[in-house]
Amino acid sequence: MANRLIESIPPSYFKTAMASNVEQGPLPLINLAVGIPDGETPGPILDAASDALYNEENQRYGLFRGKQSFKDAIIRFYSDQYGVELAEHNIAILYGTKSALVQFPMLFIEPGEGVYLPNPGYPDYAAGVRLARGEVYDLPLLPENGYLPDYGRLPDDELDNARLLYLNYPSNPLGAVADKEFFDRTVARFKGTKTRIVHDFAYAPFSFEGRHPSMLESDPDLECAIEIYSLSKGFNMSGFRVGFAVGNHEMIEAINTYQDHTQTGMWGVLQDASIAALKNAGEILPHQEEKFRRRSDLVTGAFKEMGIPINPIRGGIFGWIRVPEGHDGESFREFLMKEQSILVTPGIPFGSRGSGYIRISLAVSDQMLEDVIYRFGNIRHLWQ
Repeated sequence: MANRLIESIPPSYFKTAMASNVEQGPLPLINLAVGIPDGETPGPILDAASDALYNEENQRYGLFRGKQSFKDAIIRFYSDQYGVELAEHNIAILYGTKSALVQFPMLFIEPGEGVYLPNPGYPDYAAGVRLARGEVYDLPLLPENGYLPDYGRLPDDELDNARLLYLNYPSNPLGAVADKEFFDRTVARFKGTKTRIVHDFAYAPFSFEGRHPSMLESDPDLECAIEIYSLSKGFNMSGFRVGFAVGNHEMIEAINTYQDHTQTGMWGVLQDASIAALKNAGEILPHQEEKFRRRSDLVTGAFKEMGIPINPIRGGIFGWIRVPEGHDGESFREFLMKEQSILVTPGIPFGSRGSGYIRISLAVSDQMLEDVIYRFGNIRHLWQ
């Protein structure tokens, strides 16, 4: 048996409920529960990976903290994309970003310290806080505030005990975005306190109202924040499991020290493929952004016309839809599968404020999205 700490962590929703059998209707299944961008990994990345496979250097253990060439590519990328100047000690190479987001509280907080988590927000953040024996503090994201937290309404006792604050813009699941003014206010509020900020920047390339700012643009001296960047989404590299954390040296060193003891260096092939991705960002990312912008406009326009309440998708690759009266997210998920053969994610895993919602993914073909619109049209009367 596992120890009591592990046993105290609820099962991952996406491993259990999303894998369970739900009665499907007669139509072909459309899976809108998966947030994996569709399409192949771009050619320059695959070519680099193929060439790197035969590089003898990549057939041995690599440097624990990664190739200098990969770190140099990250430095150039952040300078070009965001005007943020990094040094090598501001970078940690990650074996996928989910691991770092879940592990970071275990590396940084003391038992009993608090971590603010967005609600609604990514479900697995909370597991890391519990494994760190920390306290989960609720960070409400409300529509009247544009789904941005109001720090002035947080309890003083929590603020005094908070060690970390998690943010995620563009938002999974809300589709909301944050501007530089918000990040400026956030840094001003927490700079000089013991609270440090972790910005999950997984959906950075998908901002449909202009370039999405980096959190670090508001913390140019890298005093109080790190940003965790994924190559899975914008570069179609989800199977590669590569990302990186950048920012405050103290926070980055905690990640690197932990990985010194738990990893033996990322496979060089993955690093070389990632270098090619970052070098070709100017061609790859706009294509991805435009594809999902088009899909966002298609879905939100059609759903609004049908009277189905969907949040504006200002960024990211998900739609957040209020369910009809008489349903919660779980029951409506079952209804959609049985009646329309559409698989969605109920909102409750994302926090208490998600119970009356479902999340749909735009990461399917344009034709499938047309079919989704048609099938939702068959049940639009439920919202009338």
